[in-house]
Amino acid sequence: MNLVEIAQLAAATAEEKKAQRVTILDIRGLSVIADYFVICHGNSQKQVQAIVTAIKEKMQEAKVPLRGIEGFAEARWVLMDLGDVVVHVFHKDEREFYDLERLWGDAREIQQVQ
Repeated sequence: MNLVEIAQLAAATAEEKKAQRVTILDIRGLSVIADYFVICHGNSQKQVQAIVTAIKEKMQEAKVPLRGIEGFAEARWVLMDLGDVVVHVFHKDEREFYDLERLWGDAREIQQVQ
């Protein structure tokens, strides 16, 4: 599975859990942190945790290594490290505040597989 496919799988899994405004950004050449960001949000702590749990399970099924998860207990901004793909699952209020899409405005948006 290549990096775009991993990002698309994470995005599709988030959408299955009713995540809002699911976006994949190609940040290659803009950062050494990762190649792709998947960004989405949930409307409650429980929904954010459900999105993260579903993505974690789907990655385990696909044998994609999960290097770490930060912020799960608070569920305000959860970061999932999948190596060169980083998933950001925000609570709605935090997403509006941090506005990663604006911060990474030079990144190209990747279309999701339908």
